[in-house]
Amino acid sequence: MKVQWAKFLVVLALYLLFLYWVKSWWGLLVVPFIFDVYITKKIRWQWWKEAEGPIRFIMSWVDALVFALVAVYFINQFFFQNYVIPSSSLEKSLLTGDYLFVSKLSYGPRIPQTPLTMPLTQHTLPLFGTKSYIAWPHWDYRRVKGLGDVQLNDIVVFNYPAGDTICNEVQYQTEYYRMVYDSGEQIYAQNIGNPSFETMNQAQIYDLYKQVYAFGRNYVANNPHEYGDITARPTDRRENYVKRCVGLPGQTLQIKDRIVYLDGKPNKEPDNVQYTYRMKLKQNLPDELMKELDISTEQLRDLNMYGAMPLTAQAAKALAAHKDIVDSISLNTTIRPDDQVYPRNASYGWTRDNYGPIWIPKKGESVKLSMDNIAVYERPIRVYEGNDLAVKNGQIYINGKLADSYTFKMDYYWMMGDNRHNSADSRYWGFVPEDHVVGKPIFIWWSSDPDRHGFSGIRWSRLFRMVDNIK
Repeated sequence: MKVQWAKFLVVLALYLLFLYWVKSWWGLLVVPFIFDVYITKKIRWQWWKEAEGPIRFIMSWVDALVFALVAVYFINQFFFQNYVIPSSSLEKSLLTGDYLFVSKLSYGPRIPQTPLTMPLTQHTLPLFGTKSYIAWPHWDYRRVKGLGDVQLNDIVVFNYPAGDTICNEVQYQTEYYRMVYDSGEQIYAQNIGNPSFETMNQAQIYDLYKQVYAFGRNYVANNPHEYGDITARPTDRRENYVKRCVGLPGQTLQIKDRIVYLDGKPNKEPDNVQYTYRMKLKQNLPDELMKELDISTEQLRDLNMYGAMPLTAQAAKALAAHKDIVDSISLNTTIRPDDQVYPRNASYGWTRDNYGPIWIPKKGESVKLSMDNIAVYERPIRVYEGNDLAVKNGQIYINGKLADSYTFKMDYYWMMGDNRHNSADSRYWGFVPEDHVVGKPIFIWWSSDPDRHGFSGIRWSRLFRMVDNIK
């Protein structure tokens, strides 16, 4: 009996520490059941062990499965989870096929906003294609204390901010807003003509894009055979993205000739930052050279499709030295016409390589609002912080009241990929709110090259490499 009391007290102490950490005292309702498990044993928790035949066999497996799922859910929610790099947006810092150990403790785990979800899934049941979570109950955002805050140049995992609305057709699931604006612009041009932004002020452009957005939204909604049904996802069920934080709350960011400036000072570029280079070849790149310079088949596909491929400066220099293989190579400064940056409902003349200046919202600090910047801050105010925002006759109303400023309730971050010309990031969908931050990658626990198979595809040198060492 003394042993049982000792076990009970240890478990109770750990459980109470956990409740104190997450500041959720509703969990005290569980204490009587913990007491029963170890001391009174009035409830037959494992009744099936007294059964015979198939019932005992089946229930033993059910018991083990339920315990495993609960343990995985608890660990993934509050401590860590695994994440695989699905695309090349962070190359060559993190590579497609890298598997990351992501710490929730680094920035503090979020209390789940949609707590009823199937463990090991983000938003969809793989075999059935249906939601893996129940939207009710839905709790407000709250984050418990972690080991620190997001720091400049941290690599961060976060929920995709523009993933609040999706089209169920798979190829459009992360492209709702782009589809709406692209469709709306086409319809507007066909029915009204192409507008001349040079003769319009920002208030007129903002009003014009209200029409554009309405055209596009109606078109997407009325064509479910092409886009699928439109639905919404809660914050913590949106796709996980991983990028580098290049701008912190309260900083003013500007990109000039590809270099990020913060409060007027250049921010150090990642060691393996990539840009696209225009290149003409005299012959195909030898496999040995591709392996030496870490050039993937995806990069070659870009070269074949667009005449340019992403490279580090070191790789570009090395290729230029192979005169027998490379005819010409130069940095790609061409901006594609469809390369539309955030915000879409304004005309600032910004591009992926020359952007801003833009102030990053900080919790408790205010921004003066005008028609010159409302397009930038409309989404944080309206969507992320839940306000009713309207613009009438060039005047801004928030929650029905005339407003010339706004004080933010959350911190925001500016995230960009190290593969700067091949990354869908804050330049295209704006700020990342603090309630979207998931965690910090700690190390790469596995890495496999999608271009190679078997043992030759294992990147042995990357195994257990610390992410903080990738600058």
